[in-house]
Order: sequence, then structure tokens, then C-alpha cells
Amino acid sequence: MSIQAYKNQQDWDILGASPLELVRVLYRGAIQSIRVARAALASGQIRERSAAITKACSIVQELTISLDKDAGGEVAAGLAELYVYIHKRLGDANIEQADAPLAEAERLLSTLLEAWSQIEEEQPEAYSGE
Repeated sequence: MSIQAYKNQQDWDILGASPLELVRVLYRGAIQSIRVARAALASGQIRERSAAITKACSIVQELTISLDKDAGGEVAAGLAELYVYIHKRLGDANIEQADAPLAEAERLLSTLLEAWSQIEEEQPEAYSGE
């Protein structure tokens, strides 16, 4: 499959995804970007590390913006605070050129991804987008 065909398929997958699946796509993207940043940090690739951290920050910001604070109540407020913290840790990692903040951000996002996956497993009809 060509790269363009893969991107086209990826676009269709996203356009047809439920809101819950879109959240999980964002989490996976942020986690992948952090993994790239950690690998770049370990190999001394400053530009790549910074670009990957910037991408992860952008994704976390998108997650923050997408919160429905009226409907989400305390859960949305708690997630907003957690996203701010993750964003700060990513910034710390970039400034300090340190792995520990990246590892923490990756762990937090992985835990959130797991929780969102469990929600769909428990109530698949509520999140199917149909």
C-alpha cells in the first residue's frame, strides 16, 4: 500500500470514528510522539526531540479544548487539570532535556487510554457513534 493510500485510509477511519475513538486516537498519537521524543533524547537528536514534544503538547492541548466542561462536570474539570499537568511535564522535559518527565507523561496518558478503552468495553452501544 502506498503512503498516500495509507493516509487516505487513515483519513476515512478518522472521519468515521466515534467521539470515543477520536479521543483514543489522540491519546495514541500523544503517546507515540512521547516515545519518539524519548528515543531522540537518548540518541542526542535535539531537533527531533523538540519536534516530537511539540507534537505531543499540541495533542494534549487539543484534548483540553475538546472537553465539554458543562456536561462533563467534575470529571472534565479533573481531566483539564491533568492535561495542564501533562503539558507542563512535557515542557519540563524539553527545557531540562530529561527523560523522567517524558516517562511520567507517557505513563499518565497510557493510563488514561486504558481507562477510555474500558469505558467502551463496558458500554459499547453508548459509544459506537450510531
